Amino acid sequence: MKYDLRIFIILKRLWPLNKVHSTAPDKSTCEMEPILLVHGGAGNIPNERVPGKLTGCKKSVQIGYKILKNGGSALDAVEAAVRYMEDDENFNAGYGSVLNLDGEVEMDASIMIGSNLNAGAVTVVRDIKNPISLARLVMEKTPHVLLAGAGANKFASENGISTVEPGSLVTKAAQQALENFKRKGGSLTEIGHKNPGDVGTVGAVALDVNGNLAAATSTGGINGKMVGRSSDTCMIGSGTYADDEVAAISTTGHGETIAKFCLANSIIREMMHGQSAQDATEDVLKKMTARLNNTAGAITLDNKGEVGIFFTSEKMSWAYRKEDLLHFGIFPNQHETEDAIEDN
Repeated sequence: MKYDLRIFIILKRLWPLNKVHSTAPDKSTCEMEPILLVHGGAGNIPNERVPGKLTGCKKSVQIGYKILKNGGSALDAVEAAVRYMEDDENFNAGYGSVLNLDGEVEMDASIMIGSNLNAGAVTVVRDIKNPISLARLVMEKTPHVLLAGAGANKFASENGISTVEPGSLVTKAAQQALENFKRKGGSLTEIGHKNPGDVGTVGAVALDVNGNLAAATSTGGINGKMVGRSSDTCMIGSGTYADDEVAAISTTGHGETIAKFCLANSIIREMMHGQSAQDATEDVLKKMTARLNNTAGAITLDNKGEVGIFFTSEKMSWAYRKEDLLHFGIFPNQHETEDAIEDN
């Protein structure tokens, strides 16, 4: 009996060490300070495109943050921020997407809510101006998580999302990038100088005043991809993830590599065991690149409003706003700030 009591006491003391680390704040106690964090894609971005990337990221942050500051939801904020970047030809999403081998735009997008883990995604959609809004409709109006190709386009038309004229999402820059790709015979499996053209995505993560998290990601994929190729962006747990108990994440970079490593979920797992948003994002990306020999980036926002930003690629544009300060960067170790100016 005496030994049984000692064993019980020892096990009771050890029990907390076996629990998964939880950092979920009590939402009923106070209003959270809202924050919105975006990225404009990771890759070997030409220097002449840097200003456009940074400007676009900062503008998208302002659009999404205004929603949060007015009491709007994290879901509405990330959708609005990503929609802006989908409409900006500086980014590889929506208008500005890179092309497949046949010279066509095929896009992927996903969105997720952290409160109930609801998610929606689309892949290989054509002639849709804002795929992120279609992904949200999949989440809200179907029992499914992912719709693909013609089925996704059919669902869009049935739910009031009009298609644009075929070819109207193709930009001159995307056409030139595809021509360069074919002329130089670049590898379909690599990001970099062998595969000219933007290879990133766009994404946003947000925390609203009610303590709810959301994440959204959208992409045109990889320059010169095979027709029908799906990316990590449409895969919940790879390109996008949100859980109010931990964090919201959007990833960018070489899609096949991100999918193999389940990048977003891998970051979440590290945070559940006590790592900060920054440390988990950095450590997981370094491990992924070391093991699979390809690059990527990610933005992470935890449920207390702490951010994680890291990339193993040459560049990744990003920006976030917290209170009246706008933070941004694109080069490794670059972190600049400026006063946020409200748009009228």
